[in-house]
Amino acid sequence: MNKILVWSITVALAGFLFGFDTVVISGANEPIKQLWNTSPIFHGTFIMSMALWGTVVGSLFGGIPTKNLGRKKTLLWVGVLFLVSALGSALAFDPYSFSAFRFIGGVGVGISSVAAPIYISEITSKENRGKLGGLYQFWLVSGILIAFVSNWLLKDFDGANDWRWMLGVEAIPAFIYTIMVITVPESPRWLALHKKDDAAALQILEVIHPKEKAQKQLLEIKMDLKHSHKSEGLFQKKYSRILWLGFFIAFFNQLSGINFVLYYAPEILEQAGLGGKESLFNSIAIGIVNLVFTIIGVRLLDKLGRRQLIIIGSIGYIISLIMVGLCFQLNLGSTLTLTFICTFVASHAIGQGAVIWVFISEIYPNSVRAYGQSWGVSVHWIFAAVITLITPFFLDSTEGILRNAVWYIYYFFGGMMALQLIWALTKMPETKGISLEELSRKLTK
Repeated sequence: MNKILVWSITVALAGFLFGFDTVVISGANEPIKQLWNTSPIFHGTFIMSMALWGTVVGSLFGGIPTKNLGRKKTLLWVGVLFLVSALGSALAFDPYSFSAFRFIGGVGVGISSVAAPIYISEITSKENRGKLGGLYQFWLVSGILIAFVSNWLLKDFDGANDWRWMLGVEAIPAFIYTIMVITVPESPRWLALHKKDDAAALQILEVIHPKEKAQKQLLEIKMDLKHSHKSEGLFQKKYSRILWLGFFIAFFNQLSGINFVLYYAPEILEQAGLGGKESLFNSIAIGIVNLVFTIIGVRLLDKLGRRQLIIIGSIGYIISLIMVGLCFQLNLGSTLTLTFICTFVASHAIGQGAVIWVFISEIYPNSVRAYGQSWGVSVHWIFAAVITLITPFFLDSTEGILRNAVWYIYYFFGGMMALQLIWALTKMPETKGISLEELSRKLTK
């Protein structure tokens, strides 16, 4: 168990880079806008959204190296992409070179969200798959929190170059992760499926399970493969149910508005009356709430189950989003607004945040897991990119239908979470405590 924990923590560190990379831009947002005097549409499309478009590309095609090169090699290259992106973004000389390096980092995020959850799900037992798979989300929100803290500490550190330090500091954890991931073994299921190396697969399975159980697990993996072909396509009728499950868990994750709140936290807090460096400091409060409730959610994954956490989170989403909308609409004060924003983040952390990466990585059969993960994750990131692209209009618009209308978007997100609650109650299956092979048979009947 100790080795499995170490391997899981190491691979889950990709989530730290994911969280840090996607949120660190919140501190550089305003300085870059002023430096290059960009319009709202250019700023939204290139500066703020380019990393997300890279994430879309990485998630769409991340299944290819994850399947063909293996989980481990793919994760190693992820570290290299993050390292290049961090250094390049910090040294960028114009908005175009900046966007290009942010795009590279986004590709790393996209591929990591395919390969890392798959790796962890394939090396853990069914009893621990939830909490160990949840380590990816734990490190993700840790990265978000550290990004907020880092941005706050580096504010006024080097004047006009503060934003360069904010972005460049990511190179340190990227280098450490790249070195650490070299030490983990390959996934036993990938070895059995793609390398036909039963001996190597069994050796790793014997670390996960007692010897007799490991042999039984290998036989179960090979039996599962007899019902499919390692090169078969994902988009076929027998997989229609799991394709829709992957789509909706990802769709609702982004239509909660979580990335809108995290990416634009300083600006949202400024609109609520908490401006200047204080907005960066209060962003840390959001990060702390996110981390604390993620820990709670991860611990509950194998106890309450995935479906129950989505239901609990949905109820919290609906209440908090409606209240945030009312706070902005009726000017109810900055303290109350911040309280309900933190409640919203807590609802996400204990529900969707804890569940999504585990759920997507476990619902697809061994033969198509890489492409299935890529499908679910790409849906997630396409909607994340679209939302990040259009939301500057709600924050920046001073005239027309969007004038002073930031509260509309919270009501919209609240309505979408009501739909998520209905979906969870009527369509979402429970996956806790079931082996990957048994889930494959159950969900593809």
